[in-house]
Amino acid sequence: MREIVLDTETTGLDPLRGDRLVEIGCVEMVNRMPTGQTFHVYLNPERDMPQEAFNVHGLSSEFLADKPLFAAVAEDFLTFIADAPLVIHNASFDIGFINAELTKVSRAAIPRDRLVDTLTLARRKHPGVSNRLDDLCSRYAIDNSRRTKHGALLDAELLAEVYIDLIGARQSQLILSETRQSFGAGQIDAPRRQREVPLAPRVTEADTAAHAAFVATLGGTPIWNEFSKED
Repeated sequence: MREIVLDTETTGLDPLRGDRLVEIGCVEMVNRMPTGQTFHVYLNPERDMPQEAFNVHGLSSEFLADKPLFAAVAEDFLTFIADAPLVIHNASFDIGFINAELTKVSRAAIPRDRLVDTLTLARRKHPGVSNRLDDLCSRYAIDNSRRTKHGALLDAELLAEVYIDLIGARQSQLILSETRQSFGAGQIDAPRRQREVPLAPRVTEADTAAHAAFVATLGGTPIWNEFSKED
């Protein structure tokens, strides 16, 4: 199942009073696991940036002046989200802004039955306490130390981690696929986590060359050579 975790930043609180989107961040999940595919864009809101909003996300009018208008990215955005459910914290806020922008460019609004509101889920699971994103990160031991300001893509990445814990999917991921392994005299089905779409490799050719050069300085037959042998 494909889902899109989404967050936005804006110039204020009400699109009906002229506030606009300034940032969209989306994270793709398949079977409740991030795939590494994202959509991220800053937008020129065609208006000033109120100080209150700047204090939240740090996006100034000067920074946004050369960024694209929503009309220029609307097609790419709609292509990325396709028909997937949208996982959003306080969904009515973000979808209100997104639909206001879609209306401006004569595109159909996103129906609310596509939304998964993690704030509603959190309030049901943790009633009577604060359920802001920072609170949920703390509750589920998710590192949010980079979140010195609000940012749409970072917040979407954090929300994806929160969502997995919030719905108990971190445990269910253990049974996404099964392999048979031998334990003693018999065999049992042992779960193994696998990604539907492998993440892109993060080790560069330069990293590999630097490691090989280091191993060469060890002399003899270092154990690293056992791991570098091809099958």
